[in-house]
Amino acid sequence: MKATSQTIQQIERALRKIAAKYPLGWEDLVLTDIHLQVKADSGELLAFNDDDEELTRCVVEQWMDNGDEDFYEEITPVLRQCIQNMKDTLENLSLLKPYSFVLVDEDKETLCDLYLVDDETVIVDGELLKGLDEDLDDFLKKLLEE
Repeated sequence: MKATSQTIQQIERALRKIAAKYPLGWEDLVLTDIHLQVKADSGELLAFNDDDEELTRCVVEQWMDNGDEDFYEEITPVLRQCIQNMKDTLENLSLLKPYSFVLVDEDKETLCDLYLVDDETVIVDGELLKGLDEDLDDFLKKLLEE
């Protein structure tokens, strides 16, 4: 799915509203991740914190009444690109690091990690995390054998 400029603007406006909730310079850092939920039927993009408190919502008109089976796979790169476009702002939120932007379904189950921010590490693509558990298990087994 090729995102229109209007779609990009709508998503980035929502991201700016999220950033406004956690402005740089707050003395009390918050421990939370940002959960993005998209409803294919209504085109709604909602953002929540870990306590399921709604941070913002908007309607992405291009996504309304979308019946594609691979809807979430199509919107994932669009969301990642919008986050990447605003990385200077989104990497400096008053949130305890590490924090991440996560795409969730309507049941609030994680579909994928969109963006992870840590003090020294930024992961934009969940593919970087594939196999990490297996590598760690192999490392620990070798360590215990010694």
